[in-house]
Amino acid sequence: MSGQPPERTISVTRGDGCWRAKFQAMASPCEILCKADGAFETERLASIAAAEVWRIEDKFSRYLTGNIISQINTAAGEPVHVDPETAQLIDFATTLFEISYGKFDITSGVLRRVWRFDGGSELPSADAIAEVLELVGWYKACWSAPQLQLLPGMEIDFGGIAKEYAVDRATALLREATETSCLVNLGGDLAVSRKSVDNRSWTVGIESIGSLSEVPASMLKLQVGALATSGDARRFLLKEGIRYSHILDSRRGWPVENAPRSVTVAADTCTQAGMLSTLGMLEGQGAEVFLEAQGVDFWCER
Repeated sequence: MSGQPPERTISVTRGDGCWRAKFQAMASPCEILCKADGAFETERLASIAAAEVWRIEDKFSRYLTGNIISQINTAAGEPVHVDPETAQLIDFATTLFEISYGKFDITSGVLRRVWRFDGGSELPSADAIAEVLELVGWYKACWSAPQLQLLPGMEIDFGGIAKEYAVDRATALLREATETSCLVNLGGDLAVSRKSVDNRSWTVGIESIGSLSEVPASMLKLQVGALATSGDARRFLLKEGIRYSHILDSRRGWPVENAPRSVTVAADTCTQAGMLSTLGMLEGQGAEVFLEAQGVDFWCER
């Protein structure tokens, strides 16, 4: 996705005891599942949710020009004043940077210049990584809300937090718009708006990594709350039998060693679930120990 967002449409179908509305956003297939009274009501609710997701995509995508991310990334060392919503996400990213000891870093997106996680086998040189790492490091930024100043050439990227934030925002709007239980699913990161009036759960499948079968690795019932998954199922390099995940340790500019293939976390909000699944991946070999210490339900696949 670059330049301008694709054409935006919503399709509504009926099946499996609920209504399903599908759309595309954030380079992912998205859907709203509703136990609503008919297609018209489902389309109304889906339009509310999709409009919010598209708004967040337009505002925070690093692929689009003219938005706040573009303004920050092209400021060439000049300070940029940001709005309260952007400041909130920057504060959250700062917290993730601190608690991960710098492994999670919203300035690390520039590493895409040397890493191509396309399933190929080409690894960047140590010199190429070192050169790009000069532009990585949230500690190099000057952030005092509402003003952000980066060194010339540095960029920020909300790709690690924006989709989960969009799930929670869309879910909150649906909670205000209807008493009907709805499930918001943005490319596998999802949340339920409220309990169903009949106390029935949503059945959610957790994808099996590395299997050619479409049968989920696990099935669970979800009445409230959220799920988020981090993994390397579709973005990786493979060289001499070694698989290199797209999950990078921002301090080294190198894939996290001994990380799980996939981490799924259940939490009260998708933002919280996404935070923990990402931090779990960044822990590498210690992912399970880290997640057990958080007291959350999780699923790891190696």
